[in-house]
Amino acid sequence: MVTVVDGRVGYAGPAAGFPGALPPAAPDRLLLPGLVDLHCHGGGGHGFPDGDVAGVRAAADHHRRHGTTTLVASLVSAPPATLHERIALLAPLVRSGELAGVHLEGPFLSTARCGAQDPAALLPGDPALLRELLAAGVVVSTTLAPETAHADELVAVLREHGALPSFGHTDATAAVTTAAVRSAAATGRVSATHLFNGMPPLLSRAPGPVGACLAAAGRGELVLELVADGVHLAPETVAMVFDLVGPAQVALVSDAMAAAGMPDGGYQLGGLPVTVAAGVARLSDGGAIAGGTARLLDVVRCTVAAGVPLADAVLAATQTPADLLGRTDVGRLTPGARADVLVTDADLVPVAVLAAGHPLMED
Repeated sequence: MVTVVDGRVGYAGPAAGFPGALPPAAPDRLLLPGLVDLHCHGGGGHGFPDGDVAGVRAAADHHRRHGTTTLVASLVSAPPATLHERIALLAPLVRSGELAGVHLEGPFLSTARCGAQDPAALLPGDPALLRELLAAGVVVSTTLAPETAHADELVAVLREHGALPSFGHTDATAAVTTAAVRSAAATGRVSATHLFNGMPPLLSRAPGPVGACLAAAGRGELVLELVADGVHLAPETVAMVFDLVGPAQVALVSDAMAAAGMPDGGYQLGGLPVTVAAGVARLSDGGAIAGGTARLLDVVRCTVAAGVPLADAVLAATQTPADLLGRTDVGRLTPGARADVLVTDADLVPVAVLAAGHPLMED
């Protein structure tokens, strides 16, 4: 059971250990920490890369009501002026606590592995531009290709601003990836952006970034993002990664875009048109997967269905990503932590959500 005192967790543990009067038992309910999503482009019909303030708030609220109480708003590669405008629009929501920060997915990515990113917006690594984008103090993570120009200097700039470097959308060799990860890991936390997606496959004589990142995670040098939504990865792949590196080195993410929680149809991801059919979002031109339509709790449910133990899947959607952000106040149910509580039924369907002790939805 969990008790809330002034928006914080007062007690968390077995009911038998609680010193006060007990509420009625609810054996079919699960009490989980509020989920932490490091990589989310929108939801509920609105996108962080292109929505207005009302739309951005609606997207964040959609995810909160489905259990994600700590949400990082992800942008996509765009001209520098557009990125500055989006950061300026999102900054007040970060400062108010409605968002946990901004994630820049680009623009320093590989054109060969751009996925649903606009190749015209990609740039070689530019430390001066990155420093300008970080100046507002709300960017908490940035995805960059390890082979981009000035990669080590970009990581140094991120460290100066307390932001997380994440390697992805890369065509680098295993050797280049390993060198970049080891260099970055020597100065702090580091992650891999949606492992397997936006990078070449692992081959016997060309392990590439996938092999390098799996090995680095096994050594404890970085955390692997997984979009375990049943679309981006096969369930066997998800289970394999958990078996290889464990939940402390895996951060489940939604990679959700505006269509999350919405019907099939036409949407936008940044400036690119997206068609959603049978719940799968793809660029209308070219067919590349264009983010996800699942919420993070849906991802947890898929992960458990893949054979991953519930406790491991929950850890990978709560404490592990919170630790990547350097946050010890969220992603866990321990005394003194922010009282973010997700209550689900046995099938991991949400029935109540508390954010800092305040109910957002309840059955």
